[in-house]
Amino acid sequence: MKKRVAILGSTGSIGTQSLEVIAQNPGLFEVEVLTANNNVDLLIQQAKIFQPNVVVIANKEKYQLVSEALESEDIKVYAGNEALAQVVEMDTIDLVLTAMVGYSGLLPTYNAVKAGKHIALANKETLVVAGEIITKAALEKNVDLLPVDSEHSAIFQCLVGEFMNPVEKIYLTCSGGPFRGKTLQELEQVTVDDALAHPNWDMGAKITIDSATLMNKGFEVIEARWLFGLPASKIDVIVHPQSIIHSIVQFEDGSMKAQMGLPDMKLPIQYAMGFPNRIKNKFPRFNFLDYPSLNFEQPNTKIFRNLALAFEALDKGGNMPCILNAANEVVVEAFLNKKIRFLQIPEIIEAAMNKVAFIEKPGLEDLIETDNETRTVTKLLTGNGN
Repeated sequence: MKKRVAILGSTGSIGTQSLEVIAQNPGLFEVEVLTANNNVDLLIQQAKIFQPNVVVIANKEKYQLVSEALESEDIKVYAGNEALAQVVEMDTIDLVLTAMVGYSGLLPTYNAVKAGKHIALANKETLVVAGEIITKAALEKNVDLLPVDSEHSAIFQCLVGEFMNPVEKIYLTCSGGPFRGKTLQELEQVTVDDALAHPNWDMGAKITIDSATLMNKGFEVIEARWLFGLPASKIDVIVHPQSIIHSIVQFEDGSMKAQMGLPDMKLPIQYAMGFPNRIKNKFPRFNFLDYPSLNFEQPNTKIFRNLALAFEALDKGGNMPCILNAANEVVVEAFLNKKIRFLQIPEIIEAAMNKVAFIEKPGLEDLIETDNETRTVTKLLTGNGN
């Protein structure tokens, strides 16, 4: 039987590539739900091609545009974040692929887990903000959290067949982004366009900036802690500029397993959607002779302070990772809008982490309040309090 898939954030980079995977495997998957925040034109185009049962546009002001465009189609159209959070509970959904960017993915993912839906997780912020709550709910509901991030997919693939063997350490690989090797003096001069020029991966603007600051890797460390049940002491980051080795698992006997391949997000997307089966495809194949050497180095956390802040947030626990994420979302938007400089990003995040009230054992409502408070504080710190 075909897997019926809900794609949250279908117009973004992961969402569009997920639909490519579905289009290439029409006998295995069908689209049940598509959602988007603002990109009406692409959402309408996707809906007409894939004929989902339901479409949700989060921005209520754009409901009429979508509804009228799909009036002749047999597709239900809803609007708003409430609809987004509710639609994932539909009985007709087998798999929810969470490709939304940032904190906005938390409540829909939580509701999907509570409804017993298996999750293909591309929204790392869900586990950054509420890792303990989400993983506990997934365990209670016997729900699979299948990682879509290339690094976590790599770890997951290396662990298949090894679940009885203790892990000594995992290494999340990191390209180093566009500013690898730069000095603080050089980073004083970088522009938004410089930061958006990632050397290996094609991603949306927010994730690309997070990759340039290494916050993306910091979030992946926190995500890995919850996905694989490992303490921070067993998670390390290694810079690997070629992005061929996607991550490594080291077992207690010293043996190491790595997952390798060309930097193409469709492969981890397809693995998560098809799990436990691998699906034959025509993706480009890796050729060793094209990469005669693979290089590795330590990340510089003094220059790329965000990675250190993520480890600090993980060590502190409680609502601190939630504070980290909310502050980062605000400062990245401010940087993209040219309101702050690149090197102000970690400075403002650290200031917010010191200002917002710490909660040792937060519930979901506490995290929602923390997110709101952090955004208010961080906007004041960026000079955009109003």
